[in-house]
Amino acid sequence: QLQASGGGLVQAGGSLRLSCASTRTLSEDNMGWFRQAPGRERRLVAAISRNGDRTYYSDFVEGRFTISRDNGQNTVYLQMDNLKPEDTAVYYCAKHSIYAAGWTQDWEYDLWGQGTQVTVSS
Repeated sequence: QLQASGGGLVQAGGSLRLSCASTRTLSEDNMGWFRQAPGRERRLVAAISRNGDRTYYSDFVEGRFTISRDNGQNTVYLQMDNLKPEDTAVYYCAKHSIYAAGWTQDWEYDLWGQGTQVTVSS
């Protein structure tokens, strides 16, 4: 129900824009982007409230990545600028659970997309 796309291979300093399209209405859902590098745990990259008025960024991307959403298109975006080799990972979009109090842990999300690979070369 969540389809992530937009990943690819890019040189360091480059940009990519990820999209997460949903087959269901997203306007009632807080949403997040996570990433997982080989051998590493899955980590929150950014999150956005249901109407887009609140956002959260992990320290390692703040100032370089921007999360946004278009509820009319049932799509959430992650604009990634000034990419670094350490940003290489599989990126996942996820729907936040209405039962979760926080929004930084992967167990607080209950619907996941399939992931899209981002590779940044040095």
